[in-house]
Amino acid sequence: MKFGFDIDDTLINLREYAFHYYQEQLDKRVDIDIFHALKRVEIHEAFGLSDEEGKDMWNSSLDFLYFTNCPIYPGALKLLKQLASDGHEIFYITSRPPEHTENTFNWLIEQGFPVQKEHFFCGMKDLEKAGIIKNLQLDYYVDDKPAVLDTLTNAPVTVIVKDQSYNRHLDLPRVKDWNQLGDLINSEMK
Repeated sequence: MKFGFDIDDTLINLREYAFHYYQEQLDKRVDIDIFHALKRVEIHEAFGLSDEEGKDMWNSSLDFLYFTNCPIYPGALKLLKQLASDGHEIFYITSRPPEHTENTFNWLIEQGFPVQKEHFFCGMKDLEKAGIIKNLQLDYYVDDKPAVLDTLTNAPVTVIVKDQSYNRHLDLPRVKDWNQLGDLINSEMK
């Protein structure tokens, strides 16, 4: 089978990592409950930043956020390694900016993810992901972002939502953690 995965906030806890980084950079403490209640992907409003200020801060922080110690969700690496070991194809499809393609690929390798160059797609816009996913004829695709997931509702792929505060309005199969995803995949493959 062919499995596709987004990276940020699907395989790794990028937004929460960024939230803690923003607290340090802005010297402003914001309760984690505010983060967990955000209804948008963007986190800047929790710090009182405008959309423009938030975009500037995000873009100036990307190298640090992407390539330092952003935590992998517990169980994610283990599940992907198991799927690859079982002979399944693993695809990574991320909307990270194109200038981060090489470093993102290398970071996945350094973290131990089972990744091959021809199964790694980076640098497209959110809406372009749907075309890639459809062309790959994936059996399963896991993502967190409503802008991407909404484009796949009629696609011939089983779409699974990695639960986040901003995607709870979506009526799609969802998982809160990677053990739950492993259980779901294993039950569907039997």
